[in-house]
Amino acid sequence: MSTFKKNKYQVIRGAISKELANIAYTYLQISAEADNWMLTNQVTHDKNPLVGNFKDKQVPGSYAKYADRLMETLLIKTIPVMKAKTNLDLIPTYSYTRLYRTGNILNRHKDRPSCEISTTLCLGGDTWSIFIDPTGSNNVIDEYKGVMKPDAPKGNKVNLKPGDMLIYSGCELEHWREPFQGNLCGQVFLHYNHANGPYAKTNLYDKRPMLGIVKNG
Repeated sequence: MSTFKKNKYQVIRGAISKELANIAYTYLQISAEADNWMLTNQVTHDKNPLVGNFKDKQVPGSYAKYADRLMETLLIKTIPVMKAKTNLDLIPTYSYTRLYRTGNILNRHKDRPSCEISTTLCLGGDTWSIFIDPTGSNNVIDEYKGVMKPDAPKGNKVNLKPGDMLIYSGCELEHWREPFQGNLCGQVFLHYNHANGPYAKTNLYDKRPMLGIVKNG
């Protein structure tokens, strides 16, 4: 039995090379700087779905982008290593990337059905631990206000280096990050459904016609 099937989460060290992770991290930094300049100088607007945003509801103050095409490429190119390590048969749904800054926080939560199998892939920057509650219990009262039950389990702490990936059952296991004490941290979230699961036929590509496009683009 694989570690994932036993615990519903698993770390894959070196899921992509450090060189590729560094390329993606540099790309993410350039994207954040360029999009910020275009928004500040009104070259574009924050409703443009092709531009990343600084108004992410889940992590305010971070730079975030849905379905960036480089990250969508990682979404499909990491499937073979994930299958080899976990024996999971997966179909891709979507990617979502963030560049975190000092003071950002990711409140405890579970994910939506498109994130049946979730991954966080470390691209670079300062280390920012992610916590996983392996019990599968429900402890969140208000995700966006960070309110949870007082006896909520503390969870297991996971640290990732560039190129490392954490795979977890996003809809079943609560996960979160405490306030970020570093300067910058780049992560991409790669989301999947089970190939033979209940969402396989209706949720391919997060209900988009294909990868690389946004829903309202």
